[in-house]
Amino acid sequence: MDGNKKTLRRAALPTLALAVLALPLAGAGAQDAPGQQPLVADLSAEARPVSLTDERVPAADQFDASFARFDVAPPMPVASARAVDLDQIDPPIEAEPAVWRSGVASYYGARFNGRPTASGERFDMNAFTAAHKTLPFGTRVRVTNPRTGKSVVVRINDRGPYAHGREIDVSRAAAVELGLVQRGHGTVELALID
Repeated sequence: MDGNKKTLRRAALPTLALAVLALPLAGAGAQDAPGQQPLVADLSAEARPVSLTDERVPAADQFDASFARFDVAPPMPVASARAVDLDQIDPPIEAEPAVWRSGVASYYGARFNGRPTASGERFDMNAFTAAHKTLPFGTRVRVTNPRTGKSVVVRINDRGPYAHGREIDVSRAAAVELGLVQRGHGTVELALID
């Protein structure tokens, strides 16, 4: 029985191959040669193409509704109770650095202008720099005169002061801002920035 199945399969194979190859030719040849019958005479209901009036095909408006339209602006989102108006938010207030130390400040100016400092850079009396005994070079310190409320930020680039009882020596430009030039020295508050 197995031998008969193999024989039938072998016999049907060339016929099936010819039928498959002839299908496109039969469709093309039917238009060229009238009277020639195509190999497939009638299409079954399942293989028949679906017409546009068929109930299974969605209507055109249903088909278009399933896609986003680009010629229409999208609806604006509705503001919820959790929405935040950024125009009404005030920027955060930066807290002033805490006072690190209080002491007497003096200044140095024209006599040392252009001389090298302990950090190696040249002293500029018009820059906002200062000398301190222990703070690392490059440290920024806010120096405040509590009597006037004026303050200035200076960068440590030198060592000193070497006079007894002095906490910091500021440049002449910083002393002018703090109001220390008249007296030559004054009590200040120091706050480390970085």
